[in-house]
Amino acid sequence: MYGSLRQRSFSRFAAEEAARLLGAFGAECRIFNPSGLPLPDDAPADHPKVVELRELSAWSEGQVWSSPERHGSITGIMKAQIDWIPLAIGAVRPTQGKTLALMQVSGGSQSFNAVNQLRILGRWMRMITIPNQSSVAKAYEQFDDAGRMKPSPHYDRIVDVMEELMKFTLLTRDCSNYLTDRYSERKEEAAKLQERLALQRAL
Repeated sequence: MYGSLRQRSFSRFAAEEAARLLGAFGAECRIFNPSGLPLPDDAPADHPKVVELRELSAWSEGQVWSSPERHGSITGIMKAQIDWIPLAIGAVRPTQGKTLALMQVSGGSQSFNAVNQLRILGRWMRMITIPNQSSVAKAYEQFDDAGRMKPSPHYDRIVDVMEELMKFTLLTRDCSNYLTDRYSERKEEAAKLQERLALQRAL
């Protein structure tokens, strides 16, 4: 996911560069275009863009979030995408146990405000957020006219981050449910089961 609708969106360019790298590492990648996504709570959950976003989130094993830093924070476009993905849809938790890599682009000097906020959100969404992250300073200098990233330490860091995302995804692929299994949730489900059984006996 990326957080800007500009024609020359550097957060989109960074996400596309990440997708190319992940494809080279053997992953299948899909990029969500947030254009047309309504504000949270301003449209029903069956809005086509909301359905598309949630289906992609459910399909993915790992995710990459790429946001510009605007006013020292992530953009509203980025936050709206995250807000449209609930912690639970029925018995399904769309993001729990999935791996997550974080990137930000800045128009000025290097900053980590956006990735720090994304890290909090990733933890809140119960994702396995990898330790490494990317912050691209003066992003307007880092991409050519075609939107491809120029060779630089910033590019090398994105390679590092995508390689680490692949490793964490493969390492946790068969055990993410175990790693994110919670006593409180098992207790809650047991209570619901007891309630249903009691209701059936009453009928």
